[in-house]
Amino acid sequence: MLNHPRVKAAFVAAVTLALLTVGPWARAQSVPRISRQVVGLHEAYVVQKGDTLRSLSSRHGIPIAVLARDNGLGPTALLKVAQKLRIDDRHIVPAELDDDILINVPQLMVFFFKKGALKAAYPAALGKPSWRTPRGPFQVLELRRHPVWRVPRSIQREMAMQGKVVKTAVPPGPNNPLGDYFIALSLGNLGVHATNATLTIYGFRTHGCIRLHPDDARELFDQVEPGEAGEVIYEPALLARLDDGRIFLEVHPDIYGLAFRDTEFIHSLADSNGLSNLINWSAVSDVVRAGDGIARDVTRLDRVSTAPEK
Repeated sequence: MLNHPRVKAAFVAAVTLALLTVGPWARAQSVPRISRQVVGLHEAYVVQKGDTLRSLSSRHGIPIAVLARDNGLGPTALLKVAQKLRIDDRHIVPAELDDDILINVPQLMVFFFKKGALKAAYPAALGKPSWRTPRGPFQVLELRRHPVWRVPRSIQREMAMQGKVVKTAVPPGPNNPLGDYFIALSLGNLGVHATNATLTIYGFRTHGCIRLHPDDARELFDQVEPGEAGEVIYEPALLARLDDGRIFLEVHPDIYGLAFRDTEFIHSLADSNGLSNLINWSAVSDVVRAGDGIARDVTRLDRVSTAPEK
């Protein structure tokens, strides 16, 4: 019975609705979800000493391939000091929450809210496909400065299989992969933490934890408090309508194979929110096809507001 296309579609829709009505993110948004905010910049950047495509990708939250393509470079190109680059690190904020941390896995982004306002958005490293970051609501359990990394047995087994020295604990210091800041979460054994491997940021590289640049980890650590809520979500496609009328679409690869998003899905999302006649559907097809993880303007040109760009 479940194999019948209509029955299967209805079942998937019901399960999706049930999953999305749990946690602070779902409470803040109706289903389907439309955002109202985009963070990041679209600007010129002057290359500094030590910059590489990889370091700029990690720090700004841009795939290397996209950064290289937008600047007419190859993915292994070397940068020169004072060279000018186009940086577009715009991302759609999935929801507007209260005092919460919102982590969107496909987006590789962490959003922090305080008193109903977005305080910060950070590029992150999350669980690799073979070691996924779990989804669901959580609370902040505790904050650990200069933590000891007590190596889980599963990672000890991985070390042994790879022929590495098996460690059971790593003290604070430069060799500790948790860095100097660890925010323990109630979701599994997860934490949001700093790292001694900054070039891994903005990638699926962890054993499930949420890894931030040390500066971002310190900033979040200093603002968050035990007991604050949060949620890990999984949404590869986000649509936003800004106050000035512009519409943005951001599409990421379905890295865990959990939520395939195509143009038909975007049509349904737009229809449900009365936006279809405001959208350039040719641009939508291009964004979906590229799936490059950057928020792109898909507004019909004759529908753009004269309000100044924010």
